[in-house]
Amino acid sequence: MSFLAELRRRNVIRMAGLYLVGAWLVTQVAATVLPLFGAPGWMARSVVVVLAIGFLPALVFAWVFELTPEGLKRDAEVPAAASIAPQTARRMDRAIIVVLLLALGFFAFDRFVLAPRRDAALVAATTQTVQASAGNRRPATSEKSIAVLPFVNMSADKDNEYFSDGIAEEILNALAQVKDLKVAGRTSSFRFKGRSGDLKAIGAALGVAHVLEGSVRKQGDKVRITAQLIRVQDGYHQWSEAYDGNLQDVFALQERIAQAIAAKLKLTLSGDQVRRLVDAGTQDQQAYDLYLQASSIFDRRDGARMLDAVKLLERAIALDPGYARAYSRLSAVHAILPTYVPGHYADREKQVRANARRAIELDPRLAEPWAAMAMAAPLSGDGLIESREYFEKALRLDPDDITSNFWFGLTLVRSGYKRAGVARIDHALAVDPLVPNVMRWRGVLYLRDGDIDDATPLLERAWSAGLRLAGRELGEIAFRRGERERAKRIWVDGSDPMLGQLRPVSRQALADGLIGGDAAARKHAVAAIEAYLRSDPEFVPGMMSLWLAQLGAGAQAMELERTRVKVDNTDFMAYLFSPAGKSLRALPEFPAYIQAKGFPALWDKYGPPDMCMKSASGDYACR
Repeated sequence: MSFLAELRRRNVIRMAGLYLVGAWLVTQVAATVLPLFGAPGWMARSVVVVLAIGFLPALVFAWVFELTPEGLKRDAEVPAAASIAPQTARRMDRAIIVVLLLALGFFAFDRFVLAPRRDAALVAATTQTVQASAGNRRPATSEKSIAVLPFVNMSADKDNEYFSDGIAEEILNALAQVKDLKVAGRTSSFRFKGRSGDLKAIGAALGVAHVLEGSVRKQGDKVRITAQLIRVQDGYHQWSEAYDGNLQDVFALQERIAQAIAAKLKLTLSGDQVRRLVDAGTQDQQAYDLYLQASSIFDRRDGARMLDAVKLLERAIALDPGYARAYSRLSAVHAILPTYVPGHYADREKQVRANARRAIELDPRLAEPWAAMAMAAPLSGDGLIESREYFEKALRLDPDDITSNFWFGLTLVRSGYKRAGVARIDHALAVDPLVPNVMRWRGVLYLRDGDIDDATPLLERAWSAGLRLAGRELGEIAFRRGERERAKRIWVDGSDPMLGQLRPVSRQALADGLIGGDAAARKHAVAAIEAYLRSDPEFVPGMMSLWLAQLGAGAQAMELERTRVKVDNTDFMAYLFSPAGKSLRALPEFPAYIQAKGFPALWDKYGPPDMCMKSASGDYACR
């Protein structure tokens, strides 16, 4: 008997099918049910890992044992001539059919019952965010307003999704340049990916009167783009068209769609817009495709592939040395690279400046390279003034640029200008209200002011959007509400990206010390951080300074932040210049710290920050 025939006789193949179908059903139920109970993300991942580990033992079990009318028996104990195997096979077939029916039933229930409820909750949360960012004012929706939803990838190759997203984003960017047309921000529009059913609710959430949706089918060198403009109030299709061509025609196809929309909405185009709305920045289709792939990684902050984005953009520039947007995006990737890829800090400023300067030479209209140089400027001394000047230049070029407003807001907060920083972040939310990290940071700033009620919904929305970092602050809030054990779980899950370099015992010590720990627990947590620092890590997260401050080691926290933290220190600085950081500002080391950071020169140029005043002697005192 062949090995395959023996597998069939022993029902191993049927067991494999039954196990895989059952495992799929369990993972789907877990992914749906666990979030309803506030379970941390690791629980759903654990279910998948356990099921994967159990697959091989299940097959071994099926090989060794036989299900008989008398119960389980070892296969060797069952007579070969007996008709038990067919009976077992029929039972397993029936079991597979039952599990398949359950799976199909759950799929239908999820698709037609649970999914609409989740979409409604997302729309409701979006509406609340828009209302909050607009000061709860509900201005009438202008007829000249639109949201461009991500186009559906209809290609056989699902990896082409970056291409369909890029087509939609290019049209969105073009329309955003048209005067008197309100265009919903990219992140907020793309949050409704795959949820285009209730366009009226989406339009209300984003504050727009029209929605553009479409699809892209790419097959070899051929491409078909379909697009339709819909009035959200009544679902009326104002315009619909399909465009066929090859990859070299992509730019022309995008232009035709944008011009058709402008005509339907009776928009007034000015200057070069009459001739061309869509400016891809290159005529090299291959370079453009590489740019879209890199931008997809950058937009998703896919840390594991951030170096791939660098390589893709370098290849795009090699194909088209005059591609300003590729240089610009490369400067932005290098600006955030050390946060995701430790060890890439040394030449960061050089790389950012070189690529940003080249982008500006090629296209002086770009705001992104100025914002990238601002982010890469030194975090002390003259770098503080230089950074602020770069941000101001970026916002003069594009006052509504989300990245520039958000990064500038954080930079202002870091240097004590909290009110001005909050204004920038609020403006970013008004333009694009569902950017996860912007929502999280607005929630953090509320929390540092002691405003839990306003902090909680923003942090929860950021967390539900997949931003695990928000779990750190949600853990703080849970503890303040008396939910200590839940607080620890959420905090550990949210802090996991920063705790990966620590031993499990150290991670537990930090959680025990920070979440309501007594003096002994806090001392143990400080010791865990000190042990980590003695290992001389190349990259020290800014959160280490914050944790030391929260554990009562304020002087140690400031020294660490000043001497060893090179990037991502906003968490500590936001704490320092907030009511929560009062004890830090009262330390005798604080005046020397702000002097060493170079804050007095910045404050002399732009005026005292929110909590500080300049004395007659020329020193700054922060209350």
